[in-house]
Amino acid sequence: MEEIGRAALIVGRDLRTQIIFVGETAAALWNATRYPQSVRWKDVWYTCEQVGVNALPIVALISFLLGIILAFQSAVPMRQFGAEIFVADLIGLSILRELGPLMTAILLAGRSGAAFAAEIGTMKVNEELNALTTMGLDPVRFLVVTRILAALLMVPLLTLFADIIGILGGALTMLTFNIPIAAFLHEIDSLVDVKDLLAGLAKTPVFAILIAGIGCLRGLQTEQGASAVGISATRAVVSGIILLVVVDGIYAFVYYLLDV
Repeated sequence: MEEIGRAALIVGRDLRTQIIFVGETAAALWNATRYPQSVRWKDVWYTCEQVGVNALPIVALISFLLGIILAFQSAVPMRQFGAEIFVADLIGLSILRELGPLMTAILLAGRSGAAFAAEIGTMKVNEELNALTTMGLDPVRFLVVTRILAALLMVPLLTLFADIIGILGGALTMLTFNIPIAAFLHEIDSLVDVKDLLAGLAKTPVFAILIAGIGCLRGLQTEQGASAVGISATRAVVSGIILLVVVDGIYAFVYYLLDV
């Protein structure tokens, strides 16, 4: 009974902290929208480099392999019916609407979300956050807003990049099934339209806020101790990936209701 009560108390404190963090972050983002000159744009551009540019190789690799695997695994059974060309439709729809945005977000949750949690957690362990507060600087506006803005700028661009690379990987794979790249792209163009691309990109702002917000929240929740930073980074990755999958499922259900 004591362990159950302790766990319930921890969950309640965590929920209260999350509500406070969401309110403070929303207020800080609203203030940044009203007064853009108050944003530390140099930090935003630096974080954009860390989140976006430095993530291009791993995003390209995973997206390319994803396109290859999808094409190969679907073309083998479809070849029995002479329907290899329809693999292009499968790859175009699945990557643009689901796999491109979701895989990019999961990669960034494991890469940038953990980095945000580790950076802010280290600052808290070293009492740098207390120093910021003493100097009259709000840690949320000083640290969290810049990272969320950078994620909002970079996640859609990385998703678009992943979509292109994934389709390219599928097109190259279909060459081994005697499907020319021109025919592959023409088949995609005949079925996939801008609506499918926008349906995938519409998820990216929410994914960006979740990745950056959870990473920063777990960093601010870091406790004292040698393993505290590692625990915060782990919690950021695990909770981030779970929420990303849940939100993606909600989007899929809403798209089904709206017939998008």
